[in-house]
Amino acid sequence: MLKIENLVVEVAGHQILKDVNLEIKKGETFVLFGPNGSGKTTLLMSIMGFPKYKITQGKIFYQGKNITRLPLDERARLGLGIMFQRPPTIHGVTLKQLIGIYANDLDVQQLGKALNLLSFFDRDINADFSGGEIKRSEILQLFAQKPNIVLLDEPASGVDIENICLIGKVISQLLQHTNAVKEKTRSGLIITHTGYILDYVKADKGCVMINGKIVCHGEPHSLLRGIHKTGYQECIKCLK
Repeated sequence: MLKIENLVVEVAGHQILKDVNLEIKKGETFVLFGPNGSGKTTLLMSIMGFPKYKITQGKIFYQGKNITRLPLDERARLGLGIMFQRPPTIHGVTLKQLIGIYANDLDVQQLGKALNLLSFFDRDINADFSGGEIKRSEILQLFAQKPNIVLLDEPASGVDIENICLIGKVISQLLQHTNAVKEKTRSGLIITHTGYILDYVKADKGCVMINGKIVCHGEPHSLLRGIHKTGYQECIKCLK
């Protein structure tokens, strides 16, 4: 589904990602751990094609197609979708108007009800939304978009326990975790600092990013236990 080869990325003239390699198969959910400032969000933004993130070396392949130089809108049309950690407020456009662009009324109503967002449909996007409401709105937009690969940036960040539970269950549905393995068509890449989202979402594989490099791969819960026990210090030692 997604293959990244020797990716080097600069932001404002500063190198952030250094020789990143990653492969996510069809129907697979991958979780990326790492401390704040390690380059996790830069990786997602680079995959999605935001122009601020300049790829100086390496390639990004989506379903076998080289998308390294494709603009953001073309990547979205191909089937890449992203959930931002801190999305902007958009005045003058309601949530219902936005999701109505790519979903029919019946789907919109069902999704809004499942995420407790029906009362937000006529409000401007993210205007005076709480942290949990913003996350639910982002997931609603992804559900309506129906992407083939879902990029989730810190889905549990700034969210209370009740909302984490709801968001986790809906993300699990979004990633088709209730489907049989052969029926899974959607892949996911989840960024997490704390790992709380793994209480609700099953990840198949995991890796750790330190200082712009992926330093180790492993079973997600095993990696998380090690991080909880020693922090990222052991990963930093491996990097050295």
